[in-house]
Amino acid sequence: MNITIIAVGKIKEKFYRDAISEYAKRMSRYGKFDIIEVSDEQTKENASDTENEMVKQKEAERILKSIKADAHVITLEILGKKTDSVGFAEKLNKLALNGNSHIVFVIGGSLGLHESVSKRANEKLSFSDMTFPHQLMRVILTEQIYRAHRIMNNEPYHK
Repeated sequence: MNITIIAVGKIKEKFYRDAISEYAKRMSRYGKFDIIEVSDEQTKENASDTENEMVKQKEAERILKSIKADAHVITLEILGKKTDSVGFAEKLNKLALNGNSHIVFVIGGSLGLHESVSKRANEKLSFSDMTFPHQLMRVILTEQIYRAHRIMNNEPYHK
């Protein structure tokens, strides 16, 4: 299984990078795992709705350029479907069994995702009704992908 996370912006904090790196290393035994960072746009403090929409549009163009045509795309959105870790593992396993060899998760920038990215998604996933910093969300998603692999391979995992 080939899994890619496409995320807007770079992670500046070393502790987040270290956590992601550790889970990526652990996942290497299960398949290919990549993270593609697309550059974010500067957002003004008191930007208008139109300006914010333009920022999301520019970020969307970068995201969409990074998605291959045959990829199964799952966007992370507050209004997406919620699941538990076992359900997430079952979803990934089902996708793999149905021939979806490349799964792409998309994490938007600080303003969220442009509707063009949402429309490209095959599925929308939510981890919570709460909003998380997108840097932290990368850590959480990477950990859950690793946990899903453990579950799919009937290996012990923390419940």
